[in-house]
Amino acid sequence: MKKKNDEASDYIWLLKIKNKALENRVKSFENGHAYQLLLDYVNHVTRKKDAEIRKAKREAASFCNENISMRRAWNQIFEGQEKEHKSEVRALKAEILRLKQRITDVEVQRDTAKDSETEWRRKYYSLAAEIEELKGQNQKLTVQVNKDFQNSSIPSSLQGAGRKKIPNSREKTERSRGGQKGHEGHRLTQRKATETHRIPDPKEYTENPDYYKTTEVVKRQKIVLSFDIKIVEYSAAVFRNRKTGSKVHAAFPDGYTTDISYDESVKAFAYLLANEGNVSAGKLRKILYEASHGRLDISEATINGLCAEFAKKSKPEIDDIIAAIMTSPVANIDFTNANVNGDAKQVLIMASPSKDAYLYIARDHKGHKGIKGTPAEDYMGIFVHDHDTTFYSYGNGHQECGQHVGRYLTGSEENEPDLEWNVKMHELYREMLHYKNSLCGEDPNSVVVACFEKRYDEILEMAKKEYEDVPPSDYYRDGYNLFRRLLKYKESHLRFLHDKNVPADNSLAERLARIYKRKQKQAIVLRSNEQFAYLCEGLSVINTYRQKEDVDLFKKVEDIFSRPKLKS
Repeated sequence: MKKKNDEASDYIWLLKIKNKALENRVKSFENGHAYQLLLDYVNHVTRKKDAEIRKAKREAASFCNENISMRRAWNQIFEGQEKEHKSEVRALKAEILRLKQRITDVEVQRDTAKDSETEWRRKYYSLAAEIEELKGQNQKLTVQVNKDFQNSSIPSSLQGAGRKKIPNSREKTERSRGGQKGHEGHRLTQRKATETHRIPDPKEYTENPDYYKTTEVVKRQKIVLSFDIKIVEYSAAVFRNRKTGSKVHAAFPDGYTTDISYDESVKAFAYLLANEGNVSAGKLRKILYEASHGRLDISEATINGLCAEFAKKSKPEIDDIIAAIMTSPVANIDFTNANVNGDAKQVLIMASPSKDAYLYIARDHKGHKGIKGTPAEDYMGIFVHDHDTTFYSYGNGHQECGQHVGRYLTGSEENEPDLEWNVKMHELYREMLHYKNSLCGEDPNSVVVACFEKRYDEILEMAKKEYEDVPPSDYYRDGYNLFRRLLKYKESHLRFLHDKNVPADNSLAERLARIYKRKQKQAIVLRSNEQFAYLCEGLSVINTYRQKEDVDLFKKVEDIFSRPKLKS
């Protein structure tokens, strides 16, 4: 409490001091002393400032005079520069006008040049398009001219004049032709003689004591073809009925139904010459007539009728051929063109490479119409064919002909020389075919086959990129089409690598097709569908038995002709 009282008294004392100071200040203002001090201070400051203002005004007047002089000098300079500038501007304007006129003239020349350039460009594009068109046509014609059995599906037999020589893989040596020195050779086997002659011993040897006779005998034979005709005749007395006047006679043996009949030996000989030798009926009749010295004069109608007779009597053989093909795991198949009385027909060819059974079927059309009703419609094995897409609807597997692929690759190499895929694929196919041939019937190695398939895919990928960079020409698309085919039907192109029973090509069917082609082209004119069918059935039997080493084809044909006629 005492402390608070002390603080209050100190505060009051401080207030009293401040109050005394304020009272003194008020008194100084009241008597004018403080005011006078302030007034003197203000006057002093004012005088100082007025002196500074006067000094500033003098300096400003001096600066103004200098500025006026400087402005006058600058004006003179600017006037001179302005004159020079105006003179330069006039000169530049004149130059601009000149350049504008020149630009106008140049634009006129440019427009004229553009019009001329446009016209020339039109001519250039027109000529370039015409040149490209002519190049394409030239390429197309070149491809057509250069097509042969090596780069297309055209058979070698259809090559005309100037045809390429069929390549021979054997190396040429300096040795002479024929048997070589030291080789035993292959001598002909001497036959049993039907007529023998003994040459008398020469006196120069028998009477000469230097020679003596040995038991050795030297024989030389000459085979003589004797065309002997045996004519067997039966005769029977004729009896007349007194009441009716009718005539009767004893029954003749089988085979003597007409005044002149021909034995199965004659029929077999004529039939084989006509269908194996491709001799026309007119030439065949002439050959038989001249060879028999006029004793055998068989008519052309009889020769032509042998085809129907043989086909009708060989129905069991046809059934056996069909059964053999249908039970084969692999069958070759193909269509080939035919001509019947001027109408286009087709021959369906089926063959079993494992059972040597060959079948020709006469058809009106190819495609599905040609397959319908034939054994091919129900076949359940693997078909080997030449990329006829019709066949993909039948069978349980397919193999495309590798020889055709090789020919198309050769064509692509010749007509698309800037590409690399065709060369690599051709090399790969050669390696695969060589590997297939080296197996000799053994199962292929899965690792080797997988490597082949990998390279196959890589080459097709290369082909895809090359055709994207350089699209195929409109005038030659065979190479591009082959690439697409190899890509789409990969399994059907490489099946021969997985199955030892599947051949790599369709050569068997092609050889059979050439047999029919030679027959039709060289020797015959078919006049009816029936004759067409008989010919195909006969060729089936002949070519099937021709492959069997233990079958005498002539004897077999004789046996078939000796059969009795089938009742219709």
